[in-house]
Amino acid sequence: MSVQPDVANLSEDLRLKLVDQAMKRLQYQPDALIEVLHTAQETYGYLGREILAHVAASLKLPESQVFGVATFYHVFTLRPRGEHSCIVCTGTACYVKGAGEIVKALEVNCGVRAGQTTEDGKLFLGTARCLGNCSLAPLLTLDERVCGPATPAGAVAKLEKLMGVQNDQG
Repeated sequence: MSVQPDVANLSEDLRLKLVDQAMKRLQYQPDALIEVLHTAQETYGYLGREILAHVAASLKLPESQVFGVATFYHVFTLRPRGEHSCIVCTGTACYVKGAGEIVKALEVNCGVRAGQTTEDGKLFLGTARCLGNCSLAPLLTLDERVCGPATPAGAVAKLEKLMGVQNDQG
């Protein structure tokens, strides 16, 4: 089922003009998809359904292909992210060394599931298939800063420090 872009809402949006300019500069080439998605995410903060449909129509690509690329790469998000981000690597090396337990500990601590943003909009908690630094397994990124090797308690402590949470347990 295809989603038609809400052009009426998008056409008045100056951010859309930036995305359109990027596509024009890249001559509407389908192989420019990843660069266009980067531009759209930088401009909007995330890749909403309307912008994905607009990009698909403009580059003459199936929406399923655009959605597939947007969901395959961990740098893209389909929902607004929080002010801060915590991404846990769940690639094979990290998972074998305890990434699953780290994700569970962070979910409990933050009150959100992986892939979600806290209600106050302060933190996005996510996972990535691989962050490409297996020697530090298990690892995570806090606002793009790589932290590893990590433990569940250490990840929670680093996240609390990032968020400015005071720990009353001494």
